[in-house]
Amino acid sequence: MAERERLSVVVTTFNNADTLDACLQGVSWADEIVVLDSGSTDATAAIAAHYGAHVHTQPFAGYSAQKQAAIDLASHRWVLLLDSDESLDADAAGRLQQALLTPQHAGYQLWRREWQFWRWQSRRSRLNHYVRLFDRQRARMSGHEVHEEVQLDGSMGVLDVVIDHHGEPDISGRVTKANRYSSMQLTDLARREVRWLRLRMVSYPTVAFLRYYVLRGHWRSGWAGFIAARIHAFYAFLKYAKLYELQRRRQD
Repeated sequence: MAERERLSVVVTTFNNADTLDACLQGVSWADEIVVLDSGSTDATAAIAAHYGAHVHTQPFAGYSAQKQAAIDLASHRWVLLLDSDESLDADAAGRLQQALLTPQHAGYQLWRREWQFWRWQSRRSRLNHYVRLFDRQRARMSGHEVHEEVQLDGSMGVLDVVIDHHGEPDISGRVTKANRYSSMQLTDLARREVRWLRLRMVSYPTVAFLRYYVLRGHWRSGWAGFIAARIHAFYAFLKYAKLYELQRRRQD
């Protein structure tokens, strides 16, 4: 029987004791677990140690840079990158191990199911998908301040593996994240020319709402899907409103 590629699971953390146990339990079969912590004061480090993880600490350098630093700490060529509030079910292990027997691509996208306040998104709504399993010699983080992603030097496949993303547990947390992310995204937006900025402030929130709520099917999740779509639209407004504010301050 062919031997599969050895796998390093890589996770970045900061005070994630509430979700880290589920995250690491689902990948306890991996050859190595690497946790890069930003100075947690809760039980995060103890939970990681319980699963035999190699725990490293460095100040938070930004989402993309922190994840790249964690990837660089891995011992094995193939990496599974997870957020600390994500988890995999028991069926995922077999599918990942099968893909690692004879990898045909530089990396693979996995699907992600979102927790929406008090329920999981509908099974009939569209799942997001991200590159999470990859050959780290042919991959690099994008460098974006937010919405960072793995960029591949080579072909990309898709695996029938679903990540459960627990995310923010309530509306307040989701709104706080939208405010924080929209501020952080200013750096990326300011690097390029954004045309028709005032028109974007007026129209894009509606477009973002309809795309999230109707096209992606989150209307199937009832009021949880409606509220999530409204916050998503608010985030779309905030990032352009803050860019407009920045430009006006520079002009004045």
